[in-house]
Amino acid sequence: MITIGDRIAGCLLGGAIGDALGAGIEFDSLAEIQRVHGPDGVTDYVDAYGRRGAITDDTQMTLFTVEGMIRASVRGRTRGICHEPSVVRHAYLRWYHTQGYRWPDEEFPGGPDGWLIGEADLQHRRAPGNTCLSSMANGGHGEIEQPINDSKGCGAVMRAAPAGFIASEPADRFAFGCTIAALTHGHPCGYLPAGFLASVVGGLIDGDPLDRALDDAQRVLARWEQHGDTLAAVEAGRELAASGPPSPRSLEALGGGWVGEEALSIAIACAASASSFPDAVLRAVNHSGDSDSTGSITGNLLGAAMGTSVLRETWLAELELRDVIEALAADTTLEFHGDAPSDDDGGATAEWFDRYPGW
Repeated sequence: MITIGDRIAGCLLGGAIGDALGAGIEFDSLAEIQRVHGPDGVTDYVDAYGRRGAITDDTQMTLFTVEGMIRASVRGRTRGICHEPSVVRHAYLRWYHTQGYRWPDEEFPGGPDGWLIGEADLQHRRAPGNTCLSSMANGGHGEIEQPINDSKGCGAVMRAAPAGFIASEPADRFAFGCTIAALTHGHPCGYLPAGFLASVVGGLIDGDPLDRALDDAQRVLARWEQHGDTLAAVEAGRELAASGPPSPRSLEALGGGWVGEEALSIAIACAASASSFPDAVLRAVNHSGDSDSTGSITGNLLGAAMGTSVLRETWLAELELRDVIEALAADTTLEFHGDAPSDDDGGATAEWFDRYPGW
């Protein structure tokens, strides 16, 4: 039996593997990929950012999403009140700071805190999305009701899988995914795919098969306003999956993955037709489009569905920040699904609060 903790670790590690497989070919056409790497495209990590197994901004922001969620939970049970999106926004400001931008001392005096910001290997620019950067430069105060912009880029869905880790119902996970996505992406096709992914991941964490988790998320999606384009993309991805593992050309009929609903559609097509984890993530990156994001989302889905046992050990061995990802997965399981470090009143212990300050 696959445990919740193993599914959470599988989701985060699987997403990072898909991200790293696509990192070196993110901006290449299929013709260029096949010219350089052969007719099958990439079949292993290729050098990116000076190393093999390098992650990109997709995994960086996913890790800060996880950290923000843990810190929000710590605050809620220690202080008795918390606005979760604000705490996640604070985490994204820490990510923004790792990209070389000024820390907002006027809002958060004393500088960034917590253990994650101290990881030296996170202090690198890995092709960060322009929408995420510009939104954080403007404070990252976006809301669904008051959009910060009209962007539908995939920079929201590619970091949204952890929103499914909370112990809740599909509709609540969906809403939380949308809410934290809207901090930076104001178009419905920016935040609705993020909510959809969160809901599906949540179902998988609970042990549902992928088809059932997709069905549940679709029912929730249909209740949201302006859901038409995202629903059509989901249905197109599922329809393609029903005919078997997709070819690069058939994936490209779903789009390039640069916008939220297309990235989600490609990932669904690869994950729902998967014969194995390696086959699915390799199909997800070998196309003319946003290879790291589609690989990452596919890895999130299958890692949550199958756990860590399906992850290729040679890929794990070279994966950048593997130890950090595993530590966050273990801490997430403790905080949301385990015996969270607590004092006699149910608040966080002093040591846990130091590790995850509640703001």
